[in-house]
Amino acid sequence: MSKYVTAAEAVKVVKSGDRVYLQAAAAAPTVLANALTDRASELRDVEICHLHVEGEARYANPELAASFHVNSFFIGANVRHTLKAGNGSYTPVFLSELPHLFRKNVLQIDVAFIHVSPPDRHGYCSLGVSVEATVAAIENAKIVIAQVNPQMPRTFGDGILHVSEIDYLVEVNMPIFSHEVEPFTAEEEKIGGYIASLIEDRSTLQMGIGSIPNAALSKLKNHKDLGLHTEMFSDGVIDLIESDVINCNYKGTLRGRALATFLIGSQRLYDFVHDNPFIEMKESSMVNDTARIRKNPNMVAINSAIEVDLTGQVCADSIGPQMYSGVGGQMDFIRGASLSPGGKAIIALPSTTKKGQSRIVPFLKQGAGVVTTRAHIHYVITENGIADLYGKTLKQRAEALVKIAHPNHQENIEREYYELIGSK
Repeated sequence: MSKYVTAAEAVKVVKSGDRVYLQAAAAAPTVLANALTDRASELRDVEICHLHVEGEARYANPELAASFHVNSFFIGANVRHTLKAGNGSYTPVFLSELPHLFRKNVLQIDVAFIHVSPPDRHGYCSLGVSVEATVAAIENAKIVIAQVNPQMPRTFGDGILHVSEIDYLVEVNMPIFSHEVEPFTAEEEKIGGYIASLIEDRSTLQMGIGSIPNAALSKLKNHKDLGLHTEMFSDGVIDLIESDVINCNYKGTLRGRALATFLIGSQRLYDFVHDNPFIEMKESSMVNDTARIRKNPNMVAINSAIEVDLTGQVCADSIGPQMYSGVGGQMDFIRGASLSPGGKAIIALPSTTKKGQSRIVPFLKQGAGVVTTRAHIHYVITENGIADLYGKTLKQRAEALVKIAHPNHQENIEREYYELIGSK
């Protein structure tokens, strides 16, 4: 019981020059982060590193640059401004490899801030809705501080840890950060239909949050014996699990269990995963391991992009040279699905931005990064159809991608491409 302290007392252990890791996504330990931010005047050069975190990020205020520097492994909207303002950096890393950066001491963690369920009668807590690289951070950190929250779902897998592994416990009682399910547009519904047409019975799925994955899931109600091996999932899978469409009976990795490394969704999702042994939360070094992903027959990986050029290069982390998100797990799953027997690797995106600009482009913007290379690409899907690029020449790829671009842009895209390469 002596481990229980206030947030203000707990964060006193952080010293100038320390590196602090925050648990990711919906499990972001905001109470601890805010308590640390309150100490800004006392601290200098504290690095706060994390993947995407939900909620406020007061430490990312550029006015606090002398106290805190944000090191993002995946850039969320709440810290995106730090790169331009100068109080933030981006470290490119596959999600499968992030835990290794800690275990190999490439990045030494001084203090880990985590967010857990209350200890059970045996003294075990759960990391709940986000495991990702947190287990490795806990192992590597000199000091571990936990928000203990009765509203954190108790999940099974790698995120079970004993209170003896935690140095300080801070009691909170607050809802987990959530996202309600949003209706999908007519374009997203078309994309979802095209994705569903490629999914066979007994396939294993990887998909993320958002309207396009939910649109695809809504088209799978008559499928049979699907599996789930995914970086994350949201509410769209619940009905399919409850109706036995997703039962994971034919997976090659962790058969009979749905596998993820973090979750974001509504309260319905968090209630569903609480104390549910069907859901296994594993570290990203396991979930995103290409060798394990490829063991699932008919593995279907569904990812998105900011833009795709006519040779099949996929930019998913930047808008030109301006970093927007991160590498994440896209390549882990694209490669794993490509090597799976009967597997399919899919990039799905609307053909235009909200401003009407084409997302199928002759060439990537100057400074844009390539997340998925032209050699890795298989299917690209927009609301205008499916482009199967696997085994195709550059000319055949260009022809296929022009066809799924928005009709208003097709002629210009094709002309600009061939004008620059000098032949057709």
